[in-house]
Amino acid sequence: MSTTTLLGASAAHGPGTRLGWAAADSWTMTRRELMHWGREPAQVAVGLVFPVMMMLMFGFLIGGGRGVDGDFTAYLVPGMLAMTMAFGLEATMLAITQDLGKGVIDRFRSLPMASGAVLVGRSIADMLQSAVGLAVMIAVGYAMGWRWHHGTAAFLAAVGLLLLLRFAMLWVGIHLGLVAGKPELVQAVQILVWPVGFLSNAIAAPGSMPAWLGAVVEWNPLSATATAVRGLVGSPGGTGGASWAAEHAELLAVAWPLALIAVFFPLAVKRFRGLSR
Repeated sequence: MSTTTLLGASAAHGPGTRLGWAAADSWTMTRRELMHWGREPAQVAVGLVFPVMMMLMFGFLIGGGRGVDGDFTAYLVPGMLAMTMAFGLEATMLAITQDLGKGVIDRFRSLPMASGAVLVGRSIADMLQSAVGLAVMIAVGYAMGWRWHHGTAAFLAAVGLLLLLRFAMLWVGIHLGLVAGKPELVQAVQILVWPVGFLSNAIAAPGSMPAWLGAVVEWNPLSATATAVRGLVGSPGGTGGASWAAEHAELLAVAWPLALIAVFFPLAVKRFRGLSR
């Protein structure tokens, strides 16, 4: 059954309220995105394998851990989990620009459906894929010897912070994808994303860096999430610190993503509504 048919069915036979209609349309768009997984398994596999390769590379080949007190693997894994959640915005941007380039979004906008269903469906599908990717990364980290030491509740809280970061970066990616418009321009954004990702405490402690650089690193949203996760699971680098940002990493791990969502969610919705029909 095509997406157009599904949308027509939801409009004709769905709930009578606008909220119910919007939920039905959003679920239809989510199903569309999930169907792509079966049609493009290679792309899904690459998305899952690449961050695993990065973690193995830093853990066993390149090494690192400058300024890290204790087991480097225990320090590295939470940092790589946070970095993977942040870098996920690239896949979101690429999907948005591809749909724009093919005229798919314009077609959906011409159908009798809730205006935000396309973005909601995109966000739900991306969060599901991110949850799968996070589970794979955690399993690989466990195989490398990483363990969480503060109980199930603390571990689940750490997972929640990681997914919150991903949700915030997802809306950053949606907005930037709508602004870029073309897949070719995603590469230009990647040039900025990667330095910001590595300008964090994911693979090295800020204390090993020049003072000014360490201060910048500690205020990076990715660093806040990585430090908070380390503290929750009992990994090195998760307690205290020389700055206010390091001492209040858990607070910032919530505040930074919420601030990003507050900025980029309305920007993405406004940009989407402003697209030419």
